[in-house]
Amino acid sequence: MNKTLTIVAVLATTFFYAQNQAQAIDTVQIQGRTKVKKERSEFKKHAQSTEILSSYELNRNTNNFIEQSLGTLSGVQVDKRTTVGGQRIVVRGYGNDQKFNNWGVKMYLNNFPLTNADGVTNLEDVDFTLINHIDVIKGPASTLYGGGVGGTLRFYIQPEAVKGTSLSQSFMGGSFKTFQSATRVDAVSENSSLMLNYNHFESEGYRPRGTSNRNNYTFLGNFKLNSKQNLEVYAAHNNTREGVPGQISYADYYAGIDDGNLAYARRNARNIFVSSRFSVTHQWKILPELENKTSIFYGSLETDRKAAGAYENTISPTYGFRTAFVFEKKLGENFRNNLEVGAEHLITKALTSNYRYTGTNPNVPDEVRPMDKNSYFKYNNFATSIFAVDRITYEPWDLTFLAGISYNTLGYNRNDLLAVPGAVASSYKDQSFQKDFKPTYAPHFALQKSFGSHLLNVSYSEGFNAPTAATAFVSGTGKANDDLKTEHAKMWDLSAHGLFADTKFDYQVSVFSMNISNKLTQLSGGNYTYWANTGSQKNKGLELSLGYVENFDSGFFKKIEPYFNYSLYDFKYDNFVTNGKNYSGKEVVGVPKHKASLGLDFTTHSGFYLYNTFNYLDRIYTDFANTTKVKAYHQLNIKLGYKKSFGQFEMDAYVMGNNLTNRINYTFVFLGNSVGDNDPDSQYPQNVATDITPGPKSAYFFGGLNVKYRF
Repeated sequence: MNKTLTIVAVLATTFFYAQNQAQAIDTVQIQGRTKVKKERSEFKKHAQSTEILSSYELNRNTNNFIEQSLGTLSGVQVDKRTTVGGQRIVVRGYGNDQKFNNWGVKMYLNNFPLTNADGVTNLEDVDFTLINHIDVIKGPASTLYGGGVGGTLRFYIQPEAVKGTSLSQSFMGGSFKTFQSATRVDAVSENSSLMLNYNHFESEGYRPRGTSNRNNYTFLGNFKLNSKQNLEVYAAHNNTREGVPGQISYADYYAGIDDGNLAYARRNARNIFVSSRFSVTHQWKILPELENKTSIFYGSLETDRKAAGAYENTISPTYGFRTAFVFEKKLGENFRNNLEVGAEHLITKALTSNYRYTGTNPNVPDEVRPMDKNSYFKYNNFATSIFAVDRITYEPWDLTFLAGISYNTLGYNRNDLLAVPGAVASSYKDQSFQKDFKPTYAPHFALQKSFGSHLLNVSYSEGFNAPTAATAFVSGTGKANDDLKTEHAKMWDLSAHGLFADTKFDYQVSVFSMNISNKLTQLSGGNYTYWANTGSQKNKGLELSLGYVENFDSGFFKKIEPYFNYSLYDFKYDNFVTNGKNYSGKEVVGVPKHKASLGLDFTTHSGFYLYNTFNYLDRIYTDFANTTKVKAYHQLNIKLGYKKSFGQFEMDAYVMGNNLTNRINYTFVFLGNSVGDNDPDSQYPQNVATDITPGPKSAYFFGGLNVKYRF
């Protein structure tokens, strides 16, 4: 693997330095994929491997199943625990360290963070049917975005651009008694754009007791205040209910048997989420050289979760601001300087009750332990990031040097609401604690050279993940875990982005090496568990993305568009010790060595289109010793549709089939920071691991109709 990466790096460097096209690509009309121009812009800005999904790529499947589109990118894997929920996004093999939600990857919607002050992201309230653009910054991007070793994702809901008023109605239905209806109104004028959308989704699901019911209400308003100022207002309310069938054994998975997990079934396990979000973003061109964008935001998430081992309720409001000033100015005749400085501040106040089931009374499956064995906490957490990034370009050579750094602080304050005299048993230990982590500095350096339509970038960046508030305390000892350190990553990235064949062919290739220290792992302390820094990882990889578009002015075909995305990873533990066992040299759990996606799309002048997608995911290990693995699998998805405009009407009708080769596959492996999960009162023996959540083992189909009328 090391030799392969070295050879690729040398060849890439030699090849791109040989290129010398006279005309800058920014002045050339790009004939290729719709995402390329924006992708090049983001690649330049972040000076590290960055890919995007445009509305075209997102519509190659149905956005309800976001994993089918986002998961096609090289270096990105999307897991899910329920029919259309419980998403866990893994970037460069990082992010599967949490059994619930997302940790290690920072996420935004438009300009405000979805990630809370605890470093955790819950995506249950995001209406993915409205998302029409996604940026994926791979690897540590903590200089601009704070915590996140795996990377940063930015989801966008972009307003309608065509002036006038329009009414849109969408229907979708198919396998698993799935039905969706979305109604949208847009009103666009010279100085404003308004969007109001209601989306309803329901399904019995492809697993036992895997029902889903979702209702999303969204408003987006963009207002031009004057020639220099714009205002964006976002508001959303969502309520969802997802049945949770639970994990099954590997033997049942391979046999195609899925009765769900009895421990979940006995408690009618479910996730209920009710959320409201609101944000205001002000963009101001203060001077010709100076611009500011500031967002203030508020979000409240209420959860009601029943799982195999616990019943939990949470009310978790998060609020704060993000601001960034960009100053760009010529320095003399040959230099151009771009300076970005800003700050982000998050506060999360959570009220959480957690009741543990006894699992011993078959007649009362919901029976919980005595009150002193449960928890009722009030949290007040914060995270602050102050950043500065300077880019200086020597224009005659089109050579840019970037240097940036961020200052990051965070802390947790937990108040144990059961620690009141007389409330519970006198032997109860107060689990209140306060912990402030030492400030973390995250630098980023890059050198970027343009050769006509090719960009070559070499960068060094650092990132961090702090322990969550729940892991920063040892309940067995009743003390804060003061020895716990934040995970820290250092990454070298050599990336190239370019165009060939009159800009119809695009590529992006990245070779990286990332060392992660202070890895967090859950350990056993006898009759309790706790978290510790157990060692480090050495992650090396190659990511490749290729795309091509051929347009036809006449004939049957209007456009033919193939793509190929590929990831090759060599992720190993280094000086990694858990419970007295050394796993150095073993492969990191849950990370496939190979991952590939191949697509071939056809669009005709008559309006018919055909999208073909083939995905491959290599085998993964599910234990630190690499003795148990889940086999590789592939899937074939096809979408056939007809899109046409008739006067003031626009129509898009389609049918689609997923997993057309009927392959046994999984959507989630329940690994987290400890491996080998088992629920005491499931149908499986105590020594049988139940880690895997299967996907539909047979082909499944949907059909849909989207109609828009422009008044």
